[in-house]
Amino acid sequence: MIPIIDLKAQYASIEREIDEAIKRVLRSGHFILGPEVEALEKEVANLCGCKYGIGVASGTDALILAIKAVGIGPGDEVITTPFTFVATASSIVHCGAKPVFVDIDPLTFNINPDLIEKAITKKTKAIIPVHLYGQPAEMDKIMEIARAHNLIVIEDAAQAIGAKYKGRPVGQFGIAGCLSFFPTKSLGGYGDGGMVVTNDAELAERVGMLRIHGSKPRYYYHIIGANSRLDALQAAIIRAKLPYLAGWTVQRQMLANQYDKALSNVHLIKIPFRAPSCSHIFHQYTIRVTGGKRDPLKSFLADRGVASAVYYPMPLHLQSCFRELDYKQGDFPESEKASHEVISLPMFPELSEKELYLISNAVADFMRSVQ
Repeated sequence: MIPIIDLKAQYASIEREIDEAIKRVLRSGHFILGPEVEALEKEVANLCGCKYGIGVASGTDALILAIKAVGIGPGDEVITTPFTFVATASSIVHCGAKPVFVDIDPLTFNINPDLIEKAITKKTKAIIPVHLYGQPAEMDKIMEIARAHNLIVIEDAAQAIGAKYKGRPVGQFGIAGCLSFFPTKSLGGYGDGGMVVTNDAELAERVGMLRIHGSKPRYYYHIIGANSRLDALQAAIIRAKLPYLAGWTVQRQMLANQYDKALSNVHLIKIPFRAPSCSHIFHQYTIRVTGGKRDPLKSFLADRGVASAVYYPMPLHLQSCFRELDYKQGDFPESEKASHEVISLPMFPELSEKELYLISNAVADFMRSVQ
């Protein structure tokens, strides 16, 4: 089976660096926060063009703590996309606020900025765009709207570390950028982890307090926080991988080009759109399959020994956990259509040309059979 991502192959390619990083932490006896986390915070902040990085326990916690840190809570509304991982919207709810969904651009799968202003009310406090699949959202338009309406912008960059919008890394446009180091991410640890990056010193201090129960100094509590500290082992592992990230990104982009070439003329297939203003890192290589053939293709690929994934099979406004928001089917047609058509093919730097050829041929063979 060709996997959707091969973490074993990645480990084999940098085994010495990973093992040494782990041993370094074990020898130090320092396992929570500490020098490894501090070093990673500086390195990742620099990568994102930000002054500060605050390591936390997960990408979800990065969102929750960033939302709390800017003072969003009960009675507030936050605009975001319904076509994303649940954490984007559930983090808003965890803070007591209300998610307000806006449909996506059918080309990029990101929030459609042309629809945002219609969703703004007197209760709106923020916009959370998601850089889905590794392609940045249209940040110039989003920031222009935010400035016009005095709104906060928090970027969900969980899938897009290293991606650039008009030459600038994502995460630095809003007041904060939220990153995930989940193992399957382009820069992943060997467990959960996340980070908030920002150029705002006050926000950085507040997130830093929130992650350790709201304390500063220790045992003196100013706000109600959480236990959301990044551990040193994860930080050391991520630091070992960080020097390879740029090369891995280039390899992903080269593989995406090869996929494009192989699939661009295949019946019922739409290859990923690349916004000219963006540098897409292809965290996922996601195609659209029209004609109701997405699920049959997924089964066919599995029979051929090719893994695939659907991100995401049901948009958030139709999920039962958000029923109280009172959305219904048809409210966000582009998100709903995408949920029935998207499928992500194997994408990882170690994917060989032979494997990519087999995957592309399998897709083409199925489409010829249904033409």
